[in-house]
Amino acid sequence: YLQLPADLTKMHLTDNPHPQVTHVPSSQSGCSIASDSGSSSLSDIYQATESEMGDVDLTGLPEAPVDSEDEEEEEDEDIDRTSDPLLGRDVVRECLEKEPADKTDDDIEQLLEFMHQLPAFANMTMSVRRELCSVMIFEVVEQAGAIILEDGQELDSWYVILNGTVEITYPDGKSESLCMGNSFGITPSLEKQYMNGVVRTKVDDCQFVCIAQQDYWRILNHVEKNTHKVEEEGEIVMVKEHRELDRSGTRKGHIVIKATPERLIMHLIEEHSIVDPTYIEDFLLTYRTFLASPLEVGNKLLEWFTVDSLRDKVTRVVLLWVNNHFNDFEGDPAMTRFLEEFEKNLEDTKMKGHLRLLNIACAAKAKWRQITLQKPSRDSPLFFSLLGGSDKGFGIFVETVEVGSKAAEAGLKRGDQV
Repeated sequence: YLQLPADLTKMHLTDNPHPQVTHVPSSQSGCSIASDSGSSSLSDIYQATESEMGDVDLTGLPEAPVDSEDEEEEEDEDIDRTSDPLLGRDVVRECLEKEPADKTDDDIEQLLEFMHQLPAFANMTMSVRRELCSVMIFEVVEQAGAIILEDGQELDSWYVILNGTVEITYPDGKSESLCMGNSFGITPSLEKQYMNGVVRTKVDDCQFVCIAQQDYWRILNHVEKNTHKVEEEGEIVMVKEHRELDRSGTRKGHIVIKATPERLIMHLIEEHSIVDPTYIEDFLLTYRTFLASPLEVGNKLLEWFTVDSLRDKVTRVVLLWVNNHFNDFEGDPAMTRFLEEFEKNLEDTKMKGHLRLLNIACAAKAKWRQITLQKPSRDSPLFFSLLGGSDKGFGIFVETVEVGSKAAEAGLKRGDQV
């Protein structure tokens, strides 16, 4: 078969487009967007931060060879295979050329990885894309100037351009060019539809995927029924989609796919379904794109902490936040004050275990920095106080810093270890 043309190199398609992402079986995928590599669950925080606090003693462990030469040669071959972009395009081409009934789950995952980059699929949910990938047909038009659809011709498919350019000439004489990633054809309806204008190829070797009208309507209509919309005062504030992660029916539930910023914040302390276990991590990773300040989240968490039934959930959110994104606090004085107030709340409510986890996470994630504080004379005050020392049995820490003082301006903070 023909190699895909060089135009597709702009899609950045390889065997492993995201090498840092671990591929999991389809029965385990389908959850919300994966968190960054530095994130972790609450159960991991204590172990992870403890290990960062001190060196591990490896003396006395037996030595053993790690890799054999044969394994190294196999790894080299694997690297050669995954670094070849032509091989990646060939894999997609093979998946496209298969009949829908012959496509395996792996084929659909390959197509899904490729199709999600195209504008035609941009506003669709993951489950819609997956369904469309399972029924799409691959077509190639070799010659430029070939007419694909005549004016007034009855439409029976939805087309997405994978390579090349087509031109639509309308009856009034106007024309429009569509390139890779654009779509044309039917809308998701079972009514008879007719082409308005003439569609012809502008270059050689135009490639398309086609989805039949019945399938296109069924998939989009089914997903519409599969969504649950939450309304407040007549306005939609959240949209959830029902998903099933396996065929046994045991792992199914609703996942949030769209909501107002206020509802997304509120969902932090609501019950999360089995199909959306990483909602908190995902929110903490992405809130910067739709919130002006992290204090919007922080103030809400402090407000919810006063409610006994929400206290554990709020503490879980803050611990994950500190462990996964400590820069949010370290580089923002307002967020540092939020953390100090939250720490005081933990002390007042005698949540000693959570307080210890918070202190360990902060100590492990904090970075070294140098601060220069100049005094006009030996007798002038320091504007900060210290706690600890050899007589106390622990290190020297900054206990208080006077607000607005030279020490505060220099960057000294309560909790700093000297």
